[in-house]
Amino acid sequence: MSQLYRLNALQNELRDVLSLSLSDYRLEVQENDVRANFIGLELRSVFQPIFNLATNTLLGYEALLRAFDLEGNAIAPPTAFKQAEVAEKLVKFDRLCRTLHTLNYLNMGPSKELLFLNVHPELLVAVNSHGKIFEQVLHNHSLPTDKVVIEINESAVSQDNLLNDAIANYRERGYKIAIDDFGKEHSNINRLCKFSPDYVKLDSSIIHLAEHNNRMQRILPKLVEIISELGAEVIIEGIETPSQLELAQHAGAQWVQGYFLGRPAPALSWEQVDLTLSVAA
Repeated sequence: MSQLYRLNALQNELRDVLSLSLSDYRLEVQENDVRANFIGLELRSVFQPIFNLATNTLLGYEALLRAFDLEGNAIAPPTAFKQAEVAEKLVKFDRLCRTLHTLNYLNMGPSKELLFLNVHPELLVAVNSHGKIFEQVLHNHSLPTDKVVIEINESAVSQDNLLNDAIANYRERGYKIAIDDFGKEHSNINRLCKFSPDYVKLDSSIIHLAEHNNRMQRILPKLVEIISELGAEVIIEGIETPSQLELAQHAGAQWVQGYFLGRPAPALSWEQVDLTLSVAA
């Protein structure tokens, strides 16, 4: 299949599944990296690995957005999502980003690793049948929903009933659930009991504080133990130094993520790296 034919097929697929107009967006492929242009922004995907501390094996990748304006200036993801909200295209923007990440993830080839995808908090309360439309994209590319982990920032959604409905919708379709940035703002243990996530990602501020605060160093293992008792696996985010990695290991966390282990990079960059050596580096 020629690259042009594949590109046209992808554009038509997104038009049909995501209800996008070809006058609103376009796809480009540069060195097998799929990019999208939408609401005046160029959108790209990068991926950051998540490792098992005990075995140095890979759990999966978190997909992250990189956005640029027409002059090539980097735009922070929250600003890009705000621009989509102002343009009244937030739902389509969020779905397009997740689809873009999926297409680039598939460029890594057959993989047993999980794909972690963020969902904008506004969509959790504004959309019904969560994951249904995105499921069509996954089905079209033979990627089962149980290989996808939906990351939810629960502290950004105050309505428990709406959040519970959204999580139930995703679960019914086979997606795994991760609570993101736990420990930031209004996170609480009661909600973890209620939502029973598969993974809980501790906000990076926790490990950063633990590095210089004896009290947090004592609290962190207990927090990991409590979350584990609730049936979720803990991922400590924000590992940037060897001492933070050591603290995460001492706390009993199974999974870790951060710049010290691997900076976000395009999908094909990871295809050429022996990731089992990155933790030990």
